Parts: sequence; C-alpha cells; structure tokens
Amino acid sequence: MAILYKTAVTLQKLLLNIFADWEVTGGENVPPGGPLIVASNHLSQCDPSYITIAVKRHVRFLAKRELFAHPIASPLLYAYGAHPLNRSNVDVNAYKWAINLLTTDGTLALFPEGTRSPKGLRKARTGIVKLALLTGAPILPLAITGTENFGNWARGVFVPTAKIRVTVGTPFSLPVIEGRISNAVAESLLNTIMERIAFLLPPKYRGVYQIPTGNRDKNAR
Repeated sequence: MAILYKTAVTLQKLLLNIFADWEVTGGENVPPGGPLIVASNHLSQCDPSYITIAVKRHVRFLAKRELFAHPIASPLLYAYGAHPLNRSNVDVNAYKWAINLLTTDGTLALFPEGTRSPKGLRKARTGIVKLALLTGAPILPLAITGTENFGNWARGVFVPTAKIRVTVGTPFSLPVIEGRISNAVAESLLNTIMERIAFLLPPKYRGVYQIPTGNRDKNAR
C-alpha cells in the first residue's frame, strides 16, 4: 500500500510539472509531525491528490461511499489513503476511523463544505468542528484555485493543463471547550475555520464567506 501511495504521489507531481502552471505558497507552514486536520475548499475531484503533494505528509481522506463501488477504483482509493463515508446519514464508522487517525498523529484532509463547490465556497458543515474539539488536532487552512474546470477526474490527474495555485495558511487550534457544545457555538467555530480558508482565496472563490479585502491572509493571492 505504501509503495502504491508513494508511486501515485510521485506520478501526479511529475504530471503537474509537465502540464500545469503549478505553484504552492506557504508550504513552510505545515507542521512536521503530530496530528493535523487540513481544511480546504473543494473545486475538483482531483483536489485530494494536489493537497497531498502540497502538504508533503501522508494525507488521508474521507470520500463518498459510492466511489468505492467500482471494483478497480476501490482498492486504489484505499491504497491512496481514502476511507468511505456515507454522506446521507451520520456515519459512525467513518467518524471513529477519523478519530483513531488523529489520535495516532495522522493527517486528515477534510472539505468542510461536504461536496465540490466550483463556483465558490458554500455553507459548510460542523463535522470538522467536532473532530477538532474531540481530538485537539490543529487545523491547517488550505486554498486551491484553478482546478474547477477539469470536468472529470481523468483530465485533472493525467493532463492537468491549468494554472493551479495551492496556498497553505497558518495552523491554529480551536479553544478547549468542556462538555457538549451548542449548535450556535459550533456554527461560530465553523465560521472561524471557513474564514481562515476564505482569507487564502481570491474574492471570486469566497462564495458565502466573503470578507473585507484588507483582511486577507498574507499568503493569499
């Protein structure tokens, strides 16, 4: 599995260097070790592979369960670090898997919006807040631009002809909160996370999380 993962990452990086106008900013912000939640916007099916290259850690993902139905895709997804997620209900098994990963110093990439949003950030879900509070894992905001027009997975993986920018922000931790949090507190913390992502994005990608231009993160372009 590890060999397949490293091979896939190396091949994707090679194809990006050949076909894409590809650049990562803020890579020095990635913690070298310890548990980490990477929180990113989501424009394309190929975003997970680009995150893996930019972060330079063994990144794991939650992916919709339907993708694992294909007999060829399923073992490849598992080898690449993905775990199935049932998006129609509360998936206890996926939640336990994520907690175990983070409590053993793993790296989990999450798309808080829950699905692709190529036209700009949409309202996110509070699952990332609950995971971060329960595990104490710091959150690394990350923004991707330029992948929204690929159309399909194969185009983005094998011929990524686009101007792709990945901007890595500064890691931060949510405050320690004792006991069960209210929905209002969860939403407030979620907005904090999404605003950190929005700071890294150009205005046209911010969607429902618009912020004053003067308040953008120093790494945003």
